[in-house]
Amino acid sequence: MELSQDTRNILGLQLPTDPRWVDLARISLQEILTDHAFCEQKAATSCITLVQRYSDKTDLVKALSPIVTEEWGHFRLVLAELHKRGLSLGRQRKDEYVNALLGFQQKGGHWEGRMLDQLLTMALIEARSCERFKRLSEGLQDEYLQQFYRRFMESEAGHYSLFIELAETYLDKERVRKRWKEWLAFEATVMQELVVRGDRIH
Repeated sequence: MELSQDTRNILGLQLPTDPRWVDLARISLQEILTDHAFCEQKAATSCITLVQRYSDKTDLVKALSPIVTEEWGHFRLVLAELHKRGLSLGRQRKDEYVNALLGFQQKGGHWEGRMLDQLLTMALIEARSCERFKRLSEGLQDEYLQQFYRRFMESEAGHYSLFIELAETYLDKERVRKRWKEWLAFEATVMQELVVRGDRIH
């Protein structure tokens, strides 16, 4: 099922997920839930890292502290769903999508550029997760899981907006928007190059 153009515009994503992804995810439920659980865990630890790295940024610390709790709560929800279905948490796998994004981050130079890229990386991961969860909420046959993933979709949309807002809190908005366009273009090339797999959220 295709996302509406309005939804893609809101998220900013240039390339929609291949429709085959949901079909593959339907037959890889344990793997997709396992990968989802670890995605939530990594989101929590990434927020902790940002708080530690930029502890002098009061607005950032205040905004991300509750997100840490929320993301860890999401990990527990997915873990409970696995156990409810008699499934176990598998092993964490290499996330080629996230690793590609990390490779695009500014590594040296002024701290503002590094912080901007770190926040935009998080925003992009949340945006793509939101789009993927929307597809699961519309494409899975299990009605309970449809609602399960709709709630996650709504949460990720809020997180995506928050990371963009934090970037604009500390940096010039035009600079943020220019760099965001570069990130969106890069992410589209990453999506084109990745093999479509149903056992990964990204």
